[in-house]
Amino acid sequence: MRAQCLRTARWQGWRLSMRQRTSCLQQQRPPDRRFQSTASALAPDYEDSVLPGPAPLDDSLNFAHLPSPPPVRALRSAKLAALHARLSLSPRLPLQTLARTLVDSSADSNPHFNNASLSQLGNDLMAYHCTEHIICHFPRIPTPVLFAALFAYIGPKALPSLVRDWGVETAAEPGGEVDPGLLQYKPLPPGEPLYPSGRAPLASNRPNAHNTHWRKSVSASIVYDNEFGDPVSGHAGEAVGKARGSTLDLAQTRFARAVLGAVYLHCGRSAAKSFFTAHVLSRHLSFSSLFDFREPTRDLSRLCAREGFEGPVARLISETGRHSRHPVYIVGVYSGDDKLGEGSGSSLDEARTRAAVAALKSWYLYSPLDVRLPSDVEDGGLKAQQWKPAMIDGGEVIV
Repeated sequence: MRAQCLRTARWQGWRLSMRQRTSCLQQQRPPDRRFQSTASALAPDYEDSVLPGPAPLDDSLNFAHLPSPPPVRALRSAKLAALHARLSLSPRLPLQTLARTLVDSSADSNPHFNNASLSQLGNDLMAYHCTEHIICHFPRIPTPVLFAALFAYIGPKALPSLVRDWGVETAAEPGGEVDPGLLQYKPLPPGEPLYPSGRAPLASNRPNAHNTHWRKSVSASIVYDNEFGDPVSGHAGEAVGKARGSTLDLAQTRFARAVLGAVYLHCGRSAAKSFFTAHVLSRHLSFSSLFDFREPTRDLSRLCAREGFEGPVARLISETGRHSRHPVYIVGVYSGDDKLGEGSGSSLDEARTRAAVAALKSWYLYSPLDVRLPSDVEDGGLKAQQWKPAMIDGGEVIV
């Protein structure tokens, strides 16, 4: 077919254009075969060029027997091209790879066509960049608050809302005839749990992992658990989820992670970090609302003793309406001549507790100026030349 087209072009004496030459020379793929949907990374000089035009496709072909759309249909999807432009992705990231990120493992069990591997890579990148950002900007933050902040940024409740903001629609039923620009997953039947036993099986190296009465410490959560301090779900739970279906939030979470993994593979580390900063770390998170102190006055006394400060003393600063129905007291906590915190309340005990909480938050939420992240050294440039080690604190108070 290729030789015949070339002989015809030379005999007629006209020169084929780029699009005509592509349509003439491209061989038609059989409908019963699929090719891996992750294209290779393009050359660096391709970054300033445009995306290739749509490939010719015979409309008579039937892809309904396939579990997911073939990669050749990605170049003809308007939804996929709109999503690529909406996320401001680089032309180095092909539409075929973006289409693969939209195929959940519950829709297509073939690891060469679903987003399982890209989702795992994106999850590790999210955990790394988010952790270094929080620890470098708040070096004194307690570990439970760090887990809560990571859950608020990249948790299974935050990423689905991010995907909805991207405008990603969901297919009613996965299949080969579905538009590649739709999120495809196999939903669970109504009222059926994700795991038959009611909980995900564990696959960690924690001692006494299956003992429900075993006390879990913060140090053990750092060593054995995931980035949120929760037990790790094993491969058996993932296999059950693939066979029986998935939830919409879980499918959207995997897709958001897979997009970051695809950006890292095709565009590099710097582009993946910029994408994560623009879409995830740009959201506002109130770290002050993540704290939950049980006995703040005792914690403040232990903190002052550990740092060598004078013992905290509560002093009444002002009051109003002592003999009325709604009195207001303002109490300050002092360490020598330095005021550590201030709080107000309807009673002296409440105002003293609020003042101790304010003093603890001002200590734990300390943020140094001119923060340099460890990943800035890998990117090179001016930040790498002016590198300063990050501050390392003694950690939270252990009572």
